[in-house]
Amino acid sequence: MDFTRDETQEAVAQVAAGLLARDLDGDALWAAFADADLLTLALPERLGGEGLSVTDVGALLTEVGREAAQVPALATLGFGVLPIVALGDDAQQDALLTGLADGRTFTAALAEPGAQFPARPSVTAVADGDGYSVTGRVLAVPYAEQAYRILVPTDIGVVLLDPGADGVTLAPTPSASGSPEFAITFAGARGELLAAGDDAVQTLYRIALASIGAVVDGLLSGATVLAGEHLATRHQFGKPLATFQAVSQQIADVYVTSRTLHVSALAASWRVSEGLDAQDDLDVMAYWIAAEVPAAMQVLHHLHGGIGVDVTYPLHRYYSTAKDLARLVGGASYRLDLVGARCSSI
Repeated sequence: MDFTRDETQEAVAQVAAGLLARDLDGDALWAAFADADLLTLALPERLGGEGLSVTDVGALLTEVGREAAQVPALATLGFGVLPIVALGDDAQQDALLTGLADGRTFTAALAEPGAQFPARPSVTAVADGDGYSVTGRVLAVPYAEQAYRILVPTDIGVVLLDPGADGVTLAPTPSASGSPEFAITFAGARGELLAAGDDAVQTLYRIALASIGAVVDGLLSGATVLAGEHLATRHQFGKPLATFQAVSQQIADVYVTSRTLHVSALAASWRVSEGLDAQDDLDVMAYWIAAEVPAAMQVLHHLHGGIGVDVTYPLHRYYSTAKDLARLVGGASYRLDLVGARCSSI
């Protein structure tokens, strides 16, 4: 594949970067994204969108990560809009996605107690009249309280639930970045089936993982640039820190990690977009996110010295967001087990 962005992806990235450079707060930035039609890019043309792919939308998510912006772009686009376009019928798309131009948000429940991206969800859904009754518990659901709908993997497929519905209990849980995150209990909550079957659940997972990869690609790239600028301008013993051999070797190692993740994330996203078997690529990418990215962020903190832990300095946003996403994909040991299991089956 060609890893160079095409004209569409470059245009999307430039518009997003321009808005992110305005240094708007979260709500104002999200409204600006909506006004610039960035939230509707993946919609079918009949709904006023451009029908863009996972990789195309990934260009936007990478720019969000590059600035460590605290907006629900990943949850809405990667966990909601793209899966709804892939799984929903025309009537569902019409009903769910027409509010995007006004800043409507979505999210998905990708983790259960002790199981991230569970292949066999323990959450159950039982037919109940014209809907489904959902029972179970999920964790680490970002932006759940403000979401229009939550996409929930269940034993019968992916179900849409209103976070304000009867039988849905949201409990705020801490996140490293401070972004809103919730544990949710479903006690006979009524929802709508988006798509049935195990493949629907796996489609949600594939799109969500590819989208996480795009954001973390931007996070590590942005943090590396931030550290490089610091090392070039900060002096010790009359010399820029960047000229010290030990410093240059450490930032070089982080750069290699960043570029490796970039290639891995793009390869996985492209295979998902093309409808190819992407599981090997996604598993390797997710392991890299869980194992190598947090270690690289620690090096960048070290290279910044005391300033790196100052909450008024932006590095903490990159590190904390990367920690949240590494936790969401399941951690290094869990992801290494998945890679090993697939390798042993070949």
